[in-house]
Amino acid sequence: MPRADIKKEINAPVEKVYEILNDLMILPRWNIAVTEISELEKDKYFLKTNVGDMINIVRENIPNKSITSDQEDSPMTKIGYILNPTGEGVEVTLWTEFEEESMRTVLEMAGDLFLKSLKVYVDYVMAGGNPEEYKKKLGKINKA
Repeated sequence: MPRADIKKEINAPVEKVYEILNDLMILPRWNIAVTEISELEKDKYFLKTNVGDMINIVRENIPNKSITSDQEDSPMTKIGYILNPTGEGVEVTLWTEFEEESMRTVLEMAGDLFLKSLKVYVDYVMAGGNPEEYKKKLGKINKA
């Protein structure tokens, strides 16, 4: 099965980045693609996105290290985050597995946008911004 890995350096403690990634209920706040989320049961979520609806099922969660999920009704079969602390912050690897190689370019572009969304949100929070007042802005995310 094809796999794509996208990386982004984020200047924040690994604990803060993990805290944000681990709180799936705030995905609509910062993730450029997610518009709504609801928890169906423990570790199973229904996501409305600007590319369609899907189910995300968290399969493995190692605090401050990684999160792995299965996806249903999505071009991705699995998605995960790997957190590697660096001297200045954390390198976040977003990886995804998918069935059709023809989807690679689109999924790599989407993964890059997801990580840029995360970086902009983390930067905002680390600068003292109120998470409840955060507004996603594609122009700012594209520049990250």
